[in-house]
Amino acid sequence: MTGSAAGGNRQARTTAAWARRLFSGPFAWFTLGVLAMVAAASARSLIHHPPQEARSGELVILSGADESTGGQRQLLVDKWNLAHPDTPARLEKLSRSADEQHSEMVARAQSDNPNVDVYNLDVTWTAEFATAGYIRPLDDSVDTSGFLDAPLKTCQFDGKLWALPFNTDAGLLFYRKRVPPDALPATLPPRQNDVRALRDAEPTLQAGFVTPLAAYEGLTVSALEAIWAAQGDVYDAEKDLVVIDSEQAHAGLQRLAEAMKPVGDLPPAVDPRSNDFREDTSRAAFQRGEVPLMRNWPVAYGQLRTGDRPMTDFDVTPLPGRSVLGGQNLAVATSTRNPRVAQELVTFLTSEESERALFRNGGLAATRATVYDDPQVRLVRPYAPTLRQALSKARPRPVTPHYALFSSTFQEIVTEALSNGGNLPDDAVKRLTDALHGRVS
Repeated sequence: MTGSAAGGNRQARTTAAWARRLFSGPFAWFTLGVLAMVAAASARSLIHHPPQEARSGELVILSGADESTGGQRQLLVDKWNLAHPDTPARLEKLSRSADEQHSEMVARAQSDNPNVDVYNLDVTWTAEFATAGYIRPLDDSVDTSGFLDAPLKTCQFDGKLWALPFNTDAGLLFYRKRVPPDALPATLPPRQNDVRALRDAEPTLQAGFVTPLAAYEGLTVSALEAIWAAQGDVYDAEKDLVVIDSEQAHAGLQRLAEAMKPVGDLPPAVDPRSNDFREDTSRAAFQRGEVPLMRNWPVAYGQLRTGDRPMTDFDVTPLPGRSVLGGQNLAVATSTRNPRVAQELVTFLTSEESERALFRNGGLAATRATVYDDPQVRLVRPYAPTLRQALSKARPRPVTPHYALFSSTFQEIVTEALSNGGNLPDDAVKRLTDALHGRVS
């Protein structure tokens, strides 16, 4: 054996002996404690000094279709890109259907490579995306002053701010100007006397009122508003209790079912084709003069006044009851490589200037209070005070991480009820309770 080999063997035996002393006997706990402190220090270093963000690269905004007049969302993105050439944004548009948007966004969030930096979420999805870890909370530097309270609350969940409100929504009652103010119904659906007054103003009407009742989110909205109009409810959040089996809730669904039938020589109060109608097909029936009253979102105002057959002989008023609160929120994706700039993009797109452009030029209801008092905005959107009034009374839908399941279950139950005179299926409460807690019945 050479001298160098012998020396190496002695060094190896010495190292092994020290290792045995360190991890056995009285040295063991001391050694483990030191290693634990080193590990903790390393973890703190990662938290306080995270890996450096990407300083450039495209930001992808995943969103539903832009229904604003003139594509105002894209114009805002173009404006951002001019000022931020190193971090340009791209608006990736999905289906017009909220249900399909939800499915596509969840699939992207769960994929190995989501390639999303900002989600444009329906207001009902905040809790789900936060709970699932698809979005990250905004940091304390975000200034939320100036936003309307109700839209801002839809961005909060579990004590954290997860998004900023991009646009808000409240249902409005659209009516033909030939309908005199005293013929507007005091409740929806209209009563028989209301239909009689409406027919006097519009002798060729096929029905008094149209609202979306096809099996999608529009049915959830219309059914909730019908139940609320009868002083009923579906879910008591304070008690975490489904209350759709109350007399008032049953009365609301029964009135809606009966309103789709003609009475004597009177046409139906609610167009029975509503069972297959969405917002766009409801708008078409109203535009053709088949119904003098329509429930729709504010964006329909601009849509009716533009296009191949612009319509001007109508006006809007708040719903006689409370509207469902709608809208979309911008949230930063957990998967983004550039969270700081993504948050800056969200702040830019929801700024007062951006909100003014979205409403004034595009008809998307603003989430900033001052926009509704702007004389320039009121000149273009004369219904701004009416919309602000409707927003002040609007109610959110149930807040749950399992909202998509709740809504689809609610739609099934309402469809069954409307085909049975408004009577609920026997297992309605159980099915909705299960859905609210993420269980499939």
